[in-house]
Amino acid sequence: MLQRLPLPTALALGLALTGSPIAHAESASVAASARTEAGPVPLLSRQLLFGNPERMGGAISPDGRWLGFVAPRDGVLNVWVAPADRPEEARPITNDRLRGIRGFSFTYDGRHVLYSQDQGGDENFQVFAAELESGSSRALTPKGSRAGVAGVSPRHPGEILVSVNDRDPRFFDLKRVNLADGSASRMIENDRFTGFVTDDDFALRFAQRQTEDGGNQWYRREGENWAPWSLVPQEDALTTSIAGFDASGRTLHLLDSRGRDTGALFALDTATGERRLLAENPQADISGVLAHPQTGAVQAAASNRLRTTWTAIDPAIQPDLDALAALAQGGEFFVNSRTRDDARWVVTVVRSDRSTEVFLYDRASRQATPWFDTRPALPDAHLQRMHAVEIPTRDGLMMPSYYTLPAGSDPDGDGIPAAPVPTVLLVHGGPWARDSYGLNATHQWFANRGYATLAVNFRGSTGFGKAFINAGDLQWGRAMHDDLIDGVRWAVGKGISQADRVAIMGGSYGGYATLVGMTKTPTEFACGVSIVGPSNLITLLATIPPYWGPIRRQFTTRVGDDTTEAGRALLKERSPLTHVDAIVRPLLIGQGANDPRVVQAESDQIVQAMKARGIPVTYVLYPDEGHGFVRPPNRISFNAVTEGFLGQCLGGRVEPIGNDFTGSSITVPTGAEGVPGVTAALEALRTLP
Repeated sequence: MLQRLPLPTALALGLALTGSPIAHAESASVAASARTEAGPVPLLSRQLLFGNPERMGGAISPDGRWLGFVAPRDGVLNVWVAPADRPEEARPITNDRLRGIRGFSFTYDGRHVLYSQDQGGDENFQVFAAELESGSSRALTPKGSRAGVAGVSPRHPGEILVSVNDRDPRFFDLKRVNLADGSASRMIENDRFTGFVTDDDFALRFAQRQTEDGGNQWYRREGENWAPWSLVPQEDALTTSIAGFDASGRTLHLLDSRGRDTGALFALDTATGERRLLAENPQADISGVLAHPQTGAVQAAASNRLRTTWTAIDPAIQPDLDALAALAQGGEFFVNSRTRDDARWVVTVVRSDRSTEVFLYDRASRQATPWFDTRPALPDAHLQRMHAVEIPTRDGLMMPSYYTLPAGSDPDGDGIPAAPVPTVLLVHGGPWARDSYGLNATHQWFANRGYATLAVNFRGSTGFGKAFINAGDLQWGRAMHDDLIDGVRWAVGKGISQADRVAIMGGSYGGYATLVGMTKTPTEFACGVSIVGPSNLITLLATIPPYWGPIRRQFTTRVGDDTTEAGRALLKERSPLTHVDAIVRPLLIGQGANDPRVVQAESDQIVQAMKARGIPVTYVLYPDEGHGFVRPPNRISFNAVTEGFLGQCLGGRVEPIGNDFTGSSITVPTGAEGVPGVTAALEALRTLP
């Protein structure tokens, strides 16, 4: 199976953006970008780009008997399965009617799939098991708490481990759950640890606790006690973690940056203490591994500076990596799952300018058979290539970054448009996350409307070693924002972007960055779109979920310490709300009412402050969403508002709102009149039967 190395326990705001007719003025560059040599580029609908995929997330069961994927059932994403030898007989086995199910995994008993679901975006996830034959589902964890799958093992096929905070909302206990009847026994009542490591026998082996400086102390289980085992300093806390045991329970795999910059993969013999380097990349952390489905031995490792590359550790797997690289044709490939006998794999191929494809791979013949295309209706001929570049900062760092140009703007194919174009700076969330290569619906949307999209991995982004992450410590709204400005100025200097037509947009930390852009550099951007963005860092820290309490020091050491006078002064100075008077450019804010990370008050307070000062703002609020907009009707409706908003300040093409509010819970508490067509679309929504 593919094992993705877990990031060390992190407090992150991360959010990934996927995503009456009015005439809008178009600059010459935008008008030109709407055509190619073959003629006008069709307007790709928001429904096509941001609606449900036809299928996604393909997997094969460990015993090889079942295939599974996620696909719409009556318009809502659910889990479908089919006999592995008869894929055409796929049928749904879940029946979610609200938010949809976005992921699942097969169990080792050959009878169930596991999936998680929350209520309205509150992130109190329950774990469910659905029976493959009958389709009946059973909740394995209680409502009102947050839970996740913590362990599965072929040695205990009828059971799983779950982590759940039903006893104390601050701490996650481990429970052992019977899949057949849902009965559970609590393995440990946790009162101090942020996470546990178990082996294939479901034995507790290691635990982790955050230190006062934001580092991590690892503990080893000795009888009924926990003994300190290894210390991870704060500077290594986001690049060092335990990746898990092999099947023997003797070899422990570690991602470790101690004594080096990037996180390398090591194998540690827990009996002798012998430590062996398996894979490293001096320019990027190890980001994933392929492990043998029976032995758990690591066979290959991945890293990603600008693109994902695989390195074979076991020579026997090199021919498979070569075959899959040929299949990807210049794109990237990922192994979703492998059968226990290792005869069949499910492989995903990702390219930036065509729909993502999933294949069934036969290991013996090294032949791949197409299984499904995630969005077959996307017209490949009108999708644009993502360019990967390194952008320098003013103080000498290099930022791995990506940009996508408007259709028809680059007739020479050299990555530089014939004339500078309007641009959207798209800022990722986290901030301890990253942008990556691949098909990005938001990039394609903006390219189709006449805009370039620039995505900069600013300092503090993960995947590029600890020095790059740590350069972002206490730099929210300062050097991290300078990096974004440096990215824009690079694009202007290269002839990509028009200096006076750059918008800033992002979610979570990206929403905060947008608000900083509107207040700290108020004339740098033509307009801004902030989605679930914190406006006051002091109130942000005061309202974090209780289960983030044990890892709170990550925020206080990397953002600012709200427990000291000096720290509070820093946080206030870095808060956009403090500088709201500086806003002079148009601002659109989106928020989910149930967001547990960035609560609604973060958006409410800056909207109220702007209104009190007579500063225009458009505020879109969803009562059934949390940290981002998951339901497709909500996502599409917000993007319809965003498109009209950007059309006014950047001058690109705009698809009329039409029926794109239908089925959504959209409310616009203030500023509906500020975006063409929104007031009329809201009125039409209210009059629907």
